[in-house]
Amino acid sequence: MKKFLIFIWEITKVVAISLAIILPVRYFLIQPFYVKGASMEPNFHDHEYLIIDELSYRFSLPIRGQVVVFRYPRNPQEYFIKRIVGLPGEEIQIKDGTVVVFNDNYPEGMTLEEKYLSADLITNNQSEARIELAADEYFVLGDNRNASKDSRDFGPLNKSFITGKVLFRGWPLDKITVFDQSYWAQYN
Repeated sequence: MKKFLIFIWEITKVVAISLAIILPVRYFLIQPFYVKGASMEPNFHDHEYLIIDELSYRFSLPIRGQVVVFRYPRNPQEYFIKRIVGLPGEEIQIKDGTVVVFNDNYPEGMTLEEKYLSADLITNNQSEARIELAADEYFVLGDNRNASKDSRDFGPLNKSFITGKVLFRGWPLDKITVFDQSYWAQYN
């Protein structure tokens, strides 16, 4: 009986230590995310398994070109994955099938060079009006613009809805990718 109690005690310690390590990592540092839908094709596909970095945006701001996971503003129980194209304080206009950014550096506007998109893709929008982003808002678009529910639909995304940025693609195995700072820098 004594050996059995020692065994139970050891198992309890292992479980407690494991939970003390795993739970904070899972809830405060990284989170798994499963891609559903075609809104980010050809860069992210349905059924891909991603790891999301939840910590970085507590110390730095999102940058243009990063792919983020966020709570859908109209139903915070749902999570979406999109790419940041507009930053706080900027104005965004979708004109002639392209995204134009107006900011202090480009008061006349700068057409985004979106290397991550298919060459034949045209960004459609029903209005060519400029959208002004507040100090805590981002403009996000799916890479598959014709099959994406994004800021063209639900408006600018408040930073408070952003869960984190994509850090790692772990599935499928032939597409394993680490999305580090140098990866995102190529889109700025």
